[in-house]
Amino acid sequence: MSDPGKGSSASAAAPAPGSDTYKGWLFKWTNYLKGYQRRWFVLSNGLLSYYRTQAEMAHTCRGTINLATAHIDTEDACNIVLSSGGRTYHLKASTEVERQRWVTALELAKAKAIRMMNDQSDDSGDEEPTSQSDRSELQGTLKILVSKLDDLSTCNDLIAKHGAALQRSLSELEGLKVPVEGGEKIKAVNERATLFRITSNAMINACRDFLDLAETHSRRWQRALQYEREQRTHLEETIEQLAKQHNSLERAWREAPTLVSTTPSAPTANKGGSERLRKEEASDEDGDTEYFDAMEDSPAFITVTATENTQHRRSQSNLSGASGGQPNDWNQDDNMSPGHNDVSGKQLQPCRQRRTRVPDKPNYSLNLWSIMKNCIGKELSKIPMPVNFNEPLSMLQRLSEDLEYHELLDKAARCDSSLEQMCLVAAFSVSSYSTTIHRTAKPFNPLLGETYELDRREEFGYRSLCEQVSHHPPAAAHHVISQRGWTLWQEITIASKFRGKYLSIMPLGAIHLHFHSSGNHYVWRKVTSTVHNIIVGKLWIDQSGDIEIVNQRTKETCQLKFSPYSYFSRDVPRKVTGVVADSGGQAHYVLSGTWDDKIESAKILQSSRGGSGSEGKQKTVYQTLAPKLLWKKYPLPENAENMYFFSALALTLNEQEDAVGVTDSRLRPDQRLMEDGRWDEANSEKQRLEEKQRAVRRRREADASDALDEECEYDSGKEYEGYQPLWFHQRRDSVTGETNFVYKGGYWEAKERQDWSMCSNIF
Repeated sequence: MSDPGKGSSASAAAPAPGSDTYKGWLFKWTNYLKGYQRRWFVLSNGLLSYYRTQAEMAHTCRGTINLATAHIDTEDACNIVLSSGGRTYHLKASTEVERQRWVTALELAKAKAIRMMNDQSDDSGDEEPTSQSDRSELQGTLKILVSKLDDLSTCNDLIAKHGAALQRSLSELEGLKVPVEGGEKIKAVNERATLFRITSNAMINACRDFLDLAETHSRRWQRALQYEREQRTHLEETIEQLAKQHNSLERAWREAPTLVSTTPSAPTANKGGSERLRKEEASDEDGDTEYFDAMEDSPAFITVTATENTQHRRSQSNLSGASGGQPNDWNQDDNMSPGHNDVSGKQLQPCRQRRTRVPDKPNYSLNLWSIMKNCIGKELSKIPMPVNFNEPLSMLQRLSEDLEYHELLDKAARCDSSLEQMCLVAAFSVSSYSTTIHRTAKPFNPLLGETYELDRREEFGYRSLCEQVSHHPPAAAHHVISQRGWTLWQEITIASKFRGKYLSIMPLGAIHLHFHSSGNHYVWRKVTSTVHNIIVGKLWIDQSGDIEIVNQRTKETCQLKFSPYSYFSRDVPRKVTGVVADSGGQAHYVLSGTWDDKIESAKILQSSRGGSGSEGKQKTVYQTLAPKLLWKKYPLPENAENMYFFSALALTLNEQEDAVGVTDSRLRPDQRLMEDGRWDEANSEKQRLEEKQRAVRRRREADASDALDEECEYDSGKEYEGYQPLWFHQRRDSVTGETNFVYKGGYWEAKERQDWSMCSNIF
C-alpha cells in the first residue's frame, strides 16, 4: 500500500476552508485487496467530487456526493466518513491537522448547501414555478384541501351545536330527582360529551394548521422539484459527454499506428513495478483500467489485430476489441462472402403475403394468490397453469424458430473450406438464442402427437416438421431439409431445475447438420438457459455454458463459450467467444460477439503463449486479421413490446394455413383463443385438452396392463408396444451412438394426398 504520508502537500496550498472551492489529495478506501488509494478531491458548490489524478478533472469524474444530505463523521485522528443515500466514502488524511481542515471545509460547505436549499422561501413568490402544469396541479391540490377544510368546519359547527344541546339536556337531567346511581351515570356521560367536543375542536384546529403549512411550503416544494430536475438534466448531459469522450478515445486508440510498448505477450517484465502500480492506481471504480488476467469464466486467450503494415496493437481482453474491424473489410486470401447476412433469399417475392402483426397482448394482471388458492385440496397433476404465463406459440413452433437465420446455412453450403463453413455453422448455433432476450413467457407444452410444419420451400428452399414424440419426459423431434444443400435434425428433451430465485432449463439431445455436396456432418448441443427473478422482480433470461461443434468427417472443432452474466464482470453482457481449430488442434479462427446481437470471426495469422493470469494459467495470444461480421440480429418489428416481443418470423408461425395436418399447432384451440385475446376461454379450453390427454394416457396404460396379463396367462400374448410417434421412429445414431428419433418419411406425401386418416384426434 502506498504511504499515506505522501502527496498531501497539495491540500496545504488549497484555498482556506470557507471559500467556494477546496481541493487536495486524500486517500479513499476501495476494497480489502487494494486498501486505501490516493485520489484528488474537489469541494465546490456543496458537492464533493474525486478523480484519480488532477488531469482527470477535465474529462472523468469518478464519483460525487451531495453534502446537503450527507452525514459527516470522524473515526480517528485522520479518518473521515461521508454517507448519503446509501453511499459511504471512507477517507483518510495524511495528518490530523489536514483532517481537521477538511472536516471544517466540509461542515461549512454542508451548512451553506442546506442554507441555499432553505432560502428558496416565500420571497420568491413572484418567480414562475417549474411549469404551468406543476402550478395547476399544486393549485388544484390546495383547492381540494380548502374544500375539505370547509367540510370539516361545517362538521365542527354541527358537533359544537349538537354537543351543546346534549350538555343542556344532561344538565336538565341532573336537576331531576333521580336515584343516586342514575345521577352518577348522567354526570359521567356529561363529562364524556365535554371531552368529545374538546377533541373535535382540536381536530379542526390541526386541520387548519395543516392547510396553512401546505400553503406556506408550496413554493418550496416547487423549488425543490426544480432543483432535482436540474440535477437529473446535468447528470444526463454528463453521461452523454462521457460516452462521446469514450467513443473518441476508443477510435483514436484503434487508429493509432504506433506499436504499444507493453504487449500482452510480455506481461512478466518488471513484475514488482507492475504490482506496485496496480496497488497505487487500480481501484474498483476505475472503469478505464484494463486487466489481462483471466477472470474465473473468461477464455484463456487474447487477440492482437494485425495492421496492413504488419504492425500490431494490443486489443482488449477476451476479444472485446474485435468489434473494431469493419464488417466489409475483406482480405483477398479469404474466400468467405461478405459478413452481412445473406438476405438474397429474403429478397425473393414470396408466393403469399405473410402477416406482420398479431393481436396486442391484453393487459391481464397476474394474481399469484388466486392461482395458489385454487390448488388447495386438489391433485397437482390436474391443475393446469393458466395461459397468463404463456405466449401464443407452442414449443414446436419455438423449435422451428431456430431457422430464422437459415441463410447462414445456405451460405455455408456454398463454402469450399470446411473451416470457413464451421464459422458459419457456429454463428447459426448462436443465432437461435437471439429471440430469447425479451421472450420471458413460456410456450405451450405440446400435446402428445402434436405436430408443426413450416413449409418455406418456395420462398427459401426448406421445409420443416416437428412432432411431440414423448410426454413424460417431454421430447420433440425436428427434421428440416433444404433444396439449397443441407439437412438438419434434432431431438430435444427439456430438463429443468428450480433453484428458488431462478429456473435452469437444460436442453438434452444432439443437433445434427449434414451438407449434401461435401458430406460434412456437424454435431452440437444447446447450452443452459436460466430464467431469473422467478419469485420477485422482473424476469430476465441468461444463456451460459459451452458448445462444442464437431465436424464428424474432418474432426475439426469449434469451442464456443457463453459467459454467464456477472454483476462484477467488466465484460460485455451476453458475451460469446470461441476458437475454430483443425483436427490437429491448430487454431485458425477466433469468434466473438454476443448471443443477442452479432457474431464476428477473425482469421488467425499466428499464435504464441502469453504470460500467466491471476490463477497461474497461461494464455494464448492470437494475432489476427480484422474481424468480419458473420451474423447480425434482425431488428424487432414495430410495436413488438405489445406483441410478446415476437420477431418477424415468429409473427407468422401461428398464422392459419390450409392443408396442414389435423394435429398441427395452428389448429390448437386454446392457443388460438389466447392469441385472439380471449384468455378466460383459453384457460377453460386448455384445461379440457389436458384432461382429454390424461384420459387417453389412462386408457393406454390400461391396455398395456391388459396385454401384460394376457402374455402372462397364455405365455404367447403379443407384446404391447405402447405409444409410437406417427412421423418419427427411434434409431441408433451411427455417429454419436445414441438412440434418438429421426424422420421416417410420409408426412409431405400425406399432405399432397390430403389423407390424414392415420392421425389421432388430439384436439
